[in-house]
Amino acid sequence: MKGYLNNESATAATIKDGAWLYSGDIAYYDEQSRFYIVDRLKELIKVKGFQVAPAELEDLIRSHEAVLDVAVVGIPDEMKGEVPLAFIVKKQGVNDKSLLEDIHKFVNKHVAEYKQLAGGIRILDFIPKSASGKILRKDLKVLL
Repeated sequence: MKGYLNNESATAATIKDGAWLYSGDIAYYDEQSRFYIVDRLKELIKVKGFQVAPAELEDLIRSHEAVLDVAVVGIPDEMKGEVPLAFIVKKQGVNDKSLLEDIHKFVNKHVAEYKQLAGGIRILDFIPKSASGKILRKDLKVLL
């Protein structure tokens, strides 16, 4: 990529040293040089100086037997800066009250304290997504 059309500041922020493209993606590669994009830098939740990747919590919560879909966002917190909040689509026939308690216990058992859902859990009918399947986090934050 040569740069953004008529936007030198965006080009300068994205292309460094004339060769490196800073995409804003968080990725890693394995021993066979395969790359895996796991999250977006802009979506990281900053809890007391720690960085929490929403995708990590989403993968964990999605593995719960009562959860159909999930999205995690950061919400402002006076003491911690931000804290994670989960929006959950539950499977049919699941009791709301027991689900919330169960999800909190499930997450707390698997993650460090700063990754726990201190922002709470909200139940939705669906998670808003783009045509390509990307979670529309800005649409979720409007619900707060």
